[in-house]
Amino acid sequence: MQQQSMNGNWDSAEAHNDGDERLATGLGMFSLGLGLAEVVAPGALAEFIGVKDDDNARKILRSYGAREIGTGLGILGQKRPAAWMWGRVGGDMLDIATLAAAMGRPEADRSKIGRAMAMVIGVTALDVYCAQQLSSNETADSADGQPGIPIVRVTTINKSPDEVYAFWRNFENLPRFMNHLEAVHTFGDRESHWIAKAPAGATVEWDAEIIEDTPGRMIAWQSLDGADVDNSGCVRFERATGGRGTVVSVELRYSPPGGAFGALFAKLFGEEPGQQIAHDLRALKQILEVGEIVNSDASIHAGMHPAQPSAR
Repeated sequence: MQQQSMNGNWDSAEAHNDGDERLATGLGMFSLGLGLAEVVAPGALAEFIGVKDDDNARKILRSYGAREIGTGLGILGQKRPAAWMWGRVGGDMLDIATLAAAMGRPEADRSKIGRAMAMVIGVTALDVYCAQQLSSNETADSADGQPGIPIVRVTTINKSPDEVYAFWRNFENLPRFMNHLEAVHTFGDRESHWIAKAPAGATVEWDAEIIEDTPGRMIAWQSLDGADVDNSGCVRFERATGGRGTVVSVELRYSPPGGAFGALFAKLFGEEPGQQIAHDLRALKQILEVGEIVNSDASIHAGMHPAQPSAR
């Protein structure tokens, strides 16, 4: 009886996933059709949505058409198309903003633009639903079955594992090379409070605890209940071959506010954790090897960094 119930649940989940995939396929075909219309007949489409048919409108519609075709091909050609579906959502937002801007122009046909905007909003709702379902399915089907987005970044630093570990283990050092961190306050040996920058000038906060700490080798942590951004991970310090210092590897798993759409938004604005950590590890390498962070314009911050011993 229990086996029948399990099989029934499995069959139900499979049918649900198949329905989501069919919806994604339909939306991918819709992208291709709309994109072709925008590229081939931008003048007729401009008339349909109520904007002035001129060279600028045709140029914009053709560029949007190329975007739609690329997105449609991505959805139809990928086995895991959630990211491409979120790309459709991003395109929908751009379309809505463009129509809203056109609404205020004197030559605009507001009734046609309003009708077009209502259609885009309806499709956006469908796109968001489909993207959320696909993201959920892909997370459930991931190799380790754990929730969240995984990130791994590695660098080699010409210092011993003990030196790199000691600098990192003092968490109040972290904002010195992690540009997205505003502050880390420690409470006792294992708990800490983190304040980090978020897109659009916002901040996020969370409490974390160390769940494993092996001096000179590894620090593992997880966020506590109530975190703005649920996260967990570890940083490992391993001696590089040939006495070339320390291989530092950061493994992070996080659940962004707003789910996959929040992750896409952060990535578009250059504030996605994978991008941040890669930059942070380069800054850490400079601090520990040189004592200073080299800016992109090849200048160097004035003064000796606290991580670098003073000259005697």
